[in-house]
Amino acid sequence: MTSLPSPLDLIPHRAPFLFVDSLTALEPGLSATGIWKLTGDESFFVGHFPGRPTLPGVLMCEAIAQVGACAILSEAKFKNKLPLFGGLDNARFRRQVLPGDILEMSVSLGRMSARAGKGSGVARVNGEVACECDLLFVIVDG
Repeated sequence: MTSLPSPLDLIPHRAPFLFVDSLTALEPGLSATGIWKLTGDESFFVGHFPGRPTLPGVLMCEAIAQVGACAILSEAKFKNKLPLFGGLDNARFRRQVLPGDILEMSVSLGRMSARAGKGSGVARVNGEVACECDLLFVIVDG
């Protein structure tokens, strides 16, 4: 069995804006699944919300997009490229994500061209949907 690459090997994101700890599945150019272990030490929990720390929904969408970027950049034809957010549609937040939760994010890519593409993603905690959204990627030179 081949080991999966680290997100650090695929996408340019770094702390404090890397929201994927590891990949658990990867089909280059098609799909990826990754996890983010929320320790509670993340700086956003301090202000969102004092006394009731909650992962911001927009960061869940960003984490889903980062998993999608792993799927895109693992495909050879996108070497030295950078997938940027071109749009976010149909975002729905179904449950709170709290310190100590493990967020599992899965993305399936749709139509991809040399300049843009679409994907659909979901984030879950213990199998329960926390967030789902449709993504539009714009591909630029890296």
